[in-house]
Amino acid sequence: MSQPQLSQALQRIQPSPTTAMTDRATAMREAGRDIISLSVGEPDLPTPPHVIAAMQQALRDGQTRYTPVGGTSAMKRAAALHFARDLNIAATPANTTISAGGKQAIFHALCATIDPGDEVVIPAPWWVSYPEIARFAGATVVPLPTTPASAFRFTAQALEAAITPRTRWLLLNSPGNPTGAVFPADELRAIAEVLDRHPRVLVMSDDIYAPLRYSGGDHATLAALRPDLAANGDKGRVLTISGVSKSHAMTGLRIGFATGPEWLIRAMERLQSHSSGNPCSISQAGAVAAMEGPQDFLADWRQIFRRRRDLVCAAVNAMPGLSTPVPDGAFYCLVDAAPLIGGDMPDDGALALHLLDHGVAVVPASAFGGAHCGLSGFRISFAAGEDTLREALQRIETAVTKL
Repeated sequence: MSQPQLSQALQRIQPSPTTAMTDRATAMREAGRDIISLSVGEPDLPTPPHVIAAMQQALRDGQTRYTPVGGTSAMKRAAALHFARDLNIAATPANTTISAGGKQAIFHALCATIDPGDEVVIPAPWWVSYPEIARFAGATVVPLPTTPASAFRFTAQALEAAITPRTRWLLLNSPGNPTGAVFPADELRAIAEVLDRHPRVLVMSDDIYAPLRYSGGDHATLAALRPDLAANGDKGRVLTISGVSKSHAMTGLRIGFATGPEWLIRAMERLQSHSSGNPCSISQAGAVAAMEGPQDFLADWRQIFRRRRDLVCAAVNAMPGLSTPVPDGAFYCLVDAAPLIGGDMPDDGALALHLLDHGVAVVPASAFGGAHCGLSGFRISFAAGEDTLREALQRIETAVTKL
């Protein structure tokens, strides 16, 4: 029997390693193993009650029909409000679109604009889906290495060196996954000066973790700092991604937002019209409430995540062979475990399996392009309760001392 013939596009990509590790941990728990999963980027805090109430009301009102492909008018207004109020971007409903999660917006943007031979510059370590989506679209991935010593941020000079005549996109993620790195305004302005010299390069600024920053002050993002780059019309080239998954604990409801030049927004909606169609109507009702309703709970959430961050980083940095910078945002820390690699522990994939044998699921740094940075280790998600984190850290310490 002949083997099924998969498309060349699909053969260029691999399954998500974060999903794979989470699924593996779930299967082990279902089989009776005591496994703590620190592999998934999902807040453990409850979805705000006003969001739940809005979705319940939408169901009672019969809002179960198709909506416009790019989202309801109410949803687009709410997303534009978020971009203007929280990110200081001059968004309007006309240059805003809604998708089934931020990942879908990224997928559609890249697939709508990339031709074979194009290059996409991605800072490494990177979120696992960035390079896979770029490769699926037919692009060559150009890693832009960063290190713990640079707080996982690249310089404008490094970006200049990475750009070629084939460069189509630069992908930015601040606060970042898996590092928690946050780009300050002065560094973004320097990056923009490089982009001024390369008008073909589009920029995707993934700001979905913006509400979860710990250093204070306003969030800096390229479209707000350089509105001329984000301007509407044919010359606009900054797409900003956001959503409610992380900030409002609505991961399963699958709502993402994007704002950018109308030519790009319309292209994304054209592709969405033939892929998923409209985002879930009930989820949109919840996301409207999330954006238009009270935001004061976020201050409490930031304090909760800050305490967890400090707990995890202090414990990790006290363990022999492990170290991590203190992240400025999101709910991840990327642990350097290079001193533990070698001999019976050939790579960080083996180390992650060793930790799993001791009851903790993490994701190896190699899944995030760590090899491009000379980094061997693993990512910890501290989106879990403090008691759970303490137990997980104790298990990690026990596992490490056995190496």
